[in-house]
Amino acid sequence: MEPVHFLYIAVSYLIGAIPFGLLVSRGSGIDIRTQGSCNIGATNVARLLGKKFGVITLILDICKGFVPVFAVAQFCGEHPQAHLVTALCGGATVVGHMFSVYLGMKGGKGVATALGVFFFLSPLAVLIALVLFLAAVFFSGYVSLGSLLGSASVIMTLALLGEPGWKIWLAFFVVALIWGKHHQNIGRLLKGTEKSWQKKSN
Repeated sequence: MEPVHFLYIAVSYLIGAIPFGLLVSRGSGIDIRTQGSCNIGATNVARLLGKKFGVITLILDICKGFVPVFAVAQFCGEHPQAHLVTALCGGATVVGHMFSVYLGMKGGKGVATALGVFFFLSPLAVLIALVLFLAAVFFSGYVSLGSLLGSASVIMTLALLGEPGWKIWLAFFVVALIWGKHHQNIGRLLKGTEKSWQKKSN
């Protein structure tokens, strides 16, 4: 890769690392890192501050996944390593959200940011994942379950759609990160102690 490609990856990480949930909640008197699920993502923001702020956070987190990948794809154009650079930048944005340099290498669970990345790479795969996510949340009440099932479905959908291997490998990487970040949720789901999205965490 060329030196400028490493700059693209670094900038993608720094954009992904922006804690929009924390910024949106600033001024509310509530530190979302210490209340509710203690997560900086849209679900916890919605629980603590209301749906409006949750939606704003969701949109911003999706955009910070979409914009870097979109921009890098335009910058790289027909470069022989364009796909590799795009994949690395997509992964970097998700890593940035999960392990933010602005928050001492802590962060969110990456679902919305990953959604933004794959919304550019494969809108149909994202649409299918969203349908599965909404169905899981509607029938179970658990956002975590919807996130786990929806994210995992992206891998299979990309394969069924005949998407190139680099997109599928990127999906494997991102989904592994998302499931890893959800390890506590998985434990609570298995024990039957996971909290419904309608209820505020104490």
